[in-house]
Amino acid sequence: TDLRPLDILSEVVPAGRLARGMRVSQVQGVRGFQLAASKPRALGFPASRLFVHCDRFPEEFSIIVTLRVLSIPAKRNEYIFTLMAEESPSVLVGLRYGPDKLHFLFWSQEHAGGWQTRVTFPNISLSDNQWHTLILAVSGQSFSLTVDCSLPKDMVVETPFPASLSVKRATFYLGNRRRRKGVFTGLLRQLVLLPGADATPRICTAMDFKVAMLSVPAVLQDLPAKPVSNEVLGYPYETDTKVTLGSRPPCTKQEKAQFWFNASRRGLFLCNGSTWISMLEVKHRLDYVEEYQNLVTNSETMGVEVFTIPKVGLFAATANRNTPPGSAIYKWTDGKFVPYQNIPTYQAQAWKYFTIGKKIFLAVANFEQNARGQEFSVIYKWSRRKEKFITYQRITTHSARDWEAFVIEGEAFLAVVNHREGNNHNIDSVIYRWNPRTGLFETNQTIPTSGAYDWEFFTIGPYSFLAVANTFNGTSTKIYSHIYIWLSGSFQLFQSILTFGAADWEVFHIGDRVFLAVANSHSYDSGMPAPSNFYAINSSIYELNITAQMFVKFQDLLTYSALDWEFFSVGDDSFLVVANSFDGFTFSVNSIIYRWQGYEGFVAAHHLPTVGCRDWEAFHTTEGSYLLYSSAKEPLSKVLKLKTT
Repeated sequence: TDLRPLDILSEVVPAGRLARGMRVSQVQGVRGFQLAASKPRALGFPASRLFVHCDRFPEEFSIIVTLRVLSIPAKRNEYIFTLMAEESPSVLVGLRYGPDKLHFLFWSQEHAGGWQTRVTFPNISLSDNQWHTLILAVSGQSFSLTVDCSLPKDMVVETPFPASLSVKRATFYLGNRRRRKGVFTGLLRQLVLLPGADATPRICTAMDFKVAMLSVPAVLQDLPAKPVSNEVLGYPYETDTKVTLGSRPPCTKQEKAQFWFNASRRGLFLCNGSTWISMLEVKHRLDYVEEYQNLVTNSETMGVEVFTIPKVGLFAATANRNTPPGSAIYKWTDGKFVPYQNIPTYQAQAWKYFTIGKKIFLAVANFEQNARGQEFSVIYKWSRRKEKFITYQRITTHSARDWEAFVIEGEAFLAVVNHREGNNHNIDSVIYRWNPRTGLFETNQTIPTSGAYDWEFFTIGPYSFLAVANTFNGTSTKIYSHIYIWLSGSFQLFQSILTFGAADWEVFHIGDRVFLAVANSHSYDSGMPAPSNFYAINSSIYELNITAQMFVKFQDLLTYSALDWEFFSVGDDSFLVVANSFDGFTFSVNSIIYRWQGYEGFVAAHHLPTVGCRDWEAFHTTEGSYLLYSSAKEPLSKVLKLKTT
């Protein structure tokens, strides 16, 4: 079966023409179809329009529905859709709901003696006048329902979904079962059949899970509309189209639905009220990499952070080894980074830029004590009046290696990696929660770590994760690094992965797939014979397996004391660049850009000469795309420009 989404709803409104008994209604800023009970047969179409090449219903599939349900009386059922044979009252496939229940119906001639099977999901509360997205995944005897990307409800029934269900001379009916009784009274926005796949990972990546979109008829999408006095909209819509030429214009609510043609990039962009969205653009491909700028730094650089302050500009903060003169912030000016501000630091390891509301912060991870013997890392706040970062909060840390900032359920957090305390590498790293009343970060949770180097926060659907790179436990670098999941107000262990001096985690997405790459720095075990080379070891890429609910190894890549991964894209192509720092003999080692090649995985594409490479950052300006690497062995970092065709 063709694995493209089959949009049932769009088939009822071919070319945007509404069938009799349908109208478009907008509620809570979202459009949906409202159906009338007077003409149920008008809301149907032959199944052959969807199943062009095969007259069999798929054996495994997902059904995705976005709807708004009104309150319905007890003991009443309403149909979302049915598939019915031409001359039979039986429902071949259907979906209906009642108060606090959802029923999936199917006809199985060979397994149920010609009787209809009903799979019921209890305690499904939809009648709250809110929008909801349902994902029903079917495979054999297994049925799984996910509501608004929450935890799925799984059912295993005696009668499996038929392996060969004929849809010859069958008809899909929208919101009814070919009669007036049980007609759907709410609003329908999305109704999609996805053969051969569980649609949950494709759907549960949106910002608003309740109206997550896989395929929605054009008439219901957020098209520009002239103001109307009520929420019931007519169709077709009228719009005043304007195309702006020249340099990048502003994109605000006033410019929403206006176009901009960028002649230099040969692209057409649409303003969505805040951002220019590419509608038609010549896709660039990476051709080669050229040296663009030698960035002289205060001393050797352990890490670099590139960030943009709105209405101010693009910046890079370098975490420098030497205490005087400390670390530096550079501003992108006339196409180059120029010194902007010096900040006293103590063998700084990393910077982290983040915002809370309108407040802008920059946190440094200090590895050593100050002149008074105090050991703390510092959070700086951007002063709009001074246009500088000023000290905001000091936090006691222990040989801090990294900060990670993230938001969960509207609350801001900041996590520090404590590497060691004295000679003890097995200590707690700390997660801090922002207290909006005091305006300070306060300890929220401690997590045991072993010589840790890095935190990596990421989300998958509604779930939040935090991965730690454990490096050394006092005797060995061959130790487990851990992935934690946020449950019931705290992080709990989700998965452990064996790593070798792990220095960095990098999460990235390619299409619907989620990957997690670890940079392994060296292999050492005091109780084992020394290997021929401590530093020439594999770093690994793991992929999330939705079925197993864990990350599984996808690919190994030979690296040389790898300290960082950075994922970036050019056009439609995806890349990973590794920071190779030492091969056992010299710090002058090639760092490598790997290109995503689909079935082949990541394949080496460009070899970049680096010296003690510690960190990579990818960034973009109006002039092009760049990579910035920091050197932990010389006071010189480099900006490289990605040349495209």
